[in-house]
Amino acid sequence: MSLVTVSLGSNIEPTRHIRLCLDALADTFGSLAISRVFESEPVGFNDQRNFYNLVVAFHSDWTPGELQAWAKQLEIAYGRTPDMAKYSPRALDIDLLTVGEACGTVDGIELPRAEITFNAFVLQPLAELLPETRHPCCHTPYATLWAAFSLGSQRLWAIDFDWRGRWISQADSLPQQAMAR
Repeated sequence: MSLVTVSLGSNIEPTRHIRLCLDALADTFGSLAISRVFESEPVGFNDQRNFYNLVVAFHSDWTPGELQAWAKQLEIAYGRTPDMAKYSPRALDIDLLTVGEACGTVDGIELPRAEITFNAFVLQPLAELLPETRHPCCHTPYATLWAAFSLGSQRLWAIDFDWRGRWISQADSLPQQAMAR
């Protein structure tokens, strides 16, 4: 079993779609560790609707190819089509960040995902959720990468967010480290 991390994002009915995605992840993979949810301004998008972003960690024995296929099928189920423009609004965006210590191309997927080190909406929730976990390639803890990160023009802020009857994110607190079901 490998520790898998994924980033989730939505800017179309984000509360609804993030909850649906968390349900699907928990129903498929079991216990989840969930970061706080962040609202962020779109990076590279013409559409000005803000995104909700978070990182989820879970254990799985699935291959990266199987994980990626599952994520893409879920995105399609919620309205994303393969021919959509790269920077268009989306109900659900699921990006495979890491699968264990994989470093390089596995099943045609580059791991870890490069945006870990250049998008605040990925690195900050990852660093809060798994601060001492080391990036598989550079071996630097995520908290250290976040401490050295320059936000530049990227803006994001933690928001209040509940799922399955409990708060998983509060604007003024750090995430719970325990795995949640």
